[in-house]
Amino acid sequence: GREIQTLGLVPPEPGKDIHLALDMNLQKRASDMIEATASARAAVIATRPKTGELLVMASTPSYDPQAFEDHDQAKMYEYLTSTTHPLFNRATEGTYPPGSIFKLIVATGALEDKKIDENTIVVDTGQTKVGPAVYNNWFYTDYGKTEGDVNLIKALQRSNDTYFYKVGEKLGEGRIKHWSEEFGLGQKVPFPLDQAEGTIPSPFWKQERLGEDWFTGDTYNFSIGQGYALATPLQMHQVAAVFANNGTVCDPQLLKNAYPLCHPMKIAKHTVELVRKGMHQACETGGTAWPLFDFSVDGKRIQLGCKTGTAESQDSTTKPHAWFTVFAPFDDPQIQVTVMVENAGQGSSIAAPIAKEILTTYFTQNK
Repeated sequence: GREIQTLGLVPPEPGKDIHLALDMNLQKRASDMIEATASARAAVIATRPKTGELLVMASTPSYDPQAFEDHDQAKMYEYLTSTTHPLFNRATEGTYPPGSIFKLIVATGALEDKKIDENTIVVDTGQTKVGPAVYNNWFYTDYGKTEGDVNLIKALQRSNDTYFYKVGEKLGEGRIKHWSEEFGLGQKVPFPLDQAEGTIPSPFWKQERLGEDWFTGDTYNFSIGQGYALATPLQMHQVAAVFANNGTVCDPQLLKNAYPLCHPMKIAKHTVELVRKGMHQACETGGTAWPLFDFSVDGKRIQLGCKTGTAESQDSTTKPHAWFTVFAPFDDPQIQVTVMVENAGQGSSIAAPIAKEILTTYFTQNK
């Protein structure tokens, strides 16, 4: 501890300035919106699809890092012991059944593997039976109604479970797993924050983990993003980004004007166009995203592409997880937003209004 002599001195130099891509107005709006939900356990991500620049990454409940800097023992103890886990970044570390956003993957895989085309029809009778098990379409469960003949566009527009049960059965669990991995599920997104990998199940996985065989019902659940499938909000945001960016996905970037790191997906242009068309219809009258029908800012109509999702949690006594992803404007996307709210209810009624407010804020300040 005794200073003997100075051998040399290197004068400090100021570091280079960095500019984060984060938009503080959008970040604050997103945080305020999800903190106000009944669940208050949620995540929001927003990016520029063409570059991957990260405009928003919000997770609630959150914490004040100054408490750790100040050694505020009471606050630190509260954060570390809270059952709501405020130190947990739900956007990158939380894993949830992805629900109907996963149908984008199944639609793509079935088209690319030539199991269906745009004219393939599945008749929705409300219920699909496999032995003693019955698998309902959500519209039948909620309203007791059926939707008749359903093609791919209508299936995405209406998020029709019956269609995807049958298409998933044609595609098979092995190919669903393959296409999930092609879209980046089951692995970390190229992004420098702690992340979970999620789970993409298979017959081998089920036998090894649960000691049980794989059944057709497992494939049905897998096809609609339920059952054993788990993904992070960031992973599902990247899945939808493929369609926001016409078949190319860009790694999320923390720095503004950073060199984009983008990767074209090996899927046909026609496949991308069909899925995009279904996503556009989901945000139009007759689709599932009713809060965004006729979306406009200052009287100017803005076309959207979106997908709703409602994913049952493992605890049957709680509400489902609410999912929503959207990009705008449809023909030349400037922003993509993904919202996930834990155990809050329907994606259309809980997550979509949050995304709508973020879009409104963005387009208001970027006239």
